[in-house]
Amino acid sequence: MSDKRVLITGAAGYVGSQLGALLSEAMSVVGVDIQQREVAFPLFVMDICDAALAELMRAERITHVVHLASVVSPGRDREREYRIDVEGTRNLLEACVSAGVEHLTLTSSGAAYGYHADNAPWLEETHLLRGNPEFAYSDHKRLVEEMLAEYRHKHPQLKQLIFRPCSIIGATTNSKISELFSGRAILDPGGHNSPFVFIWDQDVIRAIEFGVVRSAAGIYNLAGDGALTPAQIAHLLGKPRLRPPVWLLKLLLGISFKLRLGNVQPAQVMFLQYRPVLLNTSLKEDLGYIPQKTSAETFAFFAREALGVEVDMTRCTPLQAELPPVSVADSVGVEV
Repeated sequence: MSDKRVLITGAAGYVGSQLGALLSEAMSVVGVDIQQREVAFPLFVMDICDAALAELMRAERITHVVHLASVVSPGRDREREYRIDVEGTRNLLEACVSAGVEHLTLTSSGAAYGYHADNAPWLEETHLLRGNPEFAYSDHKRLVEEMLAEYRHKHPQLKQLIFRPCSIIGATTNSKISELFSGRAILDPGGHNSPFVFIWDQDVIRAIEFGVVRSAAGIYNLAGDGALTPAQIAHLLGKPRLRPPVWLLKLLLGISFKLRLGNVQPAQVMFLQYRPVLLNTSLKEDLGYIPQKTSAETFAFFAREALGVEVDMTRCTPLQAELPPVSVADSVGVEV
C-alpha cells in the first residue's frame, strides 16, 4: 500500500468516482462533493469553498489532491459558476498550502485556449491561453490557470500537474458533447468543419492515476492522436451535416435563451465554429503516458457503445498534425 493519501474534489462525479475506486486499490483515498453518492471510498459532503477544507486535509493527513470539481454545463448564474470554478479553486489552493499538501493534480480544459478563428491548427501547451470572456467555462479555466501560475511562483513546494482535456467520451457518456452526435444531424454552423479531438474517458482516469502515482508535474494536453471533422463524423454516422448561417443560429438561441427555453447563449456558437485542436506530443514524450485509444478509435467506441452505431473507420482518414515551428509570438501566455 502506497504512503500517498489522496483527496479528490468532485469525487461523486463521473470521473471522480471511477478515479477514486482505481486509486483506492493502491493508496488511501477520500473524496469531497456537494452531493452524497455511494462510492468505493469515504466521501465527505462539503462545498469546495468551505473554509473547513484545510482542516479536513490535515485530519486525513492528505499528501496529494486531485481537483475535479467544476461547473461544466453553461447556465444563467455566472456568479455561482465563478464562485465554484475560480473562488473554489483559490480556496482549495490555500487549503493545500495551509495543510502542507505535496502535490496537486487539476483538470483544466482545452477550452482555456479559447475558441478563436486564428487558433493554431494544432495547439501545444506553450500556446497562449485566451479563454473567451463571453463563455464562462472557457473564461474560468483561463483564470484558474493564471492563478495556478501565481501559486507555482509563490509556493513551489506544492507540485502541480495540470491536464487540459479535449472532448471526453466513453461508453456511458451523457454530456453536451455526446448530445451533439445523438440527434438526427450533425450541426456545423457556417460550415466551418472545425475538427474534434477526442479522449477516451478511461484514458482520462488512467492518465490522472499515472501522474498521481509518480507525483509528476507539468502541463499536458490530454487528447488522443488525430482528429475528426464534422463532415467525417456525419459520414461515419450516416447523418446529414446541417450548416445554418451563424447569424440565424445566434438569433434562434437568443430567442430560446430570452424565453428560458434553453441555457445556451448566442455567443457560445463559437464552440462549434472554432474548436481548440489539441496536440498530445508532450503527454506522450514528456509525461510518458500513451493514450490507449486514438481520437478515431475513441469515437468508434463511443458510437458503438453509446449510440448503438457500428462505424467503419476505413471510410475516412483522421486528420494528423503537421506542425510548423512555433514562433515566439505564439508562445507563453501562462508560464508552464
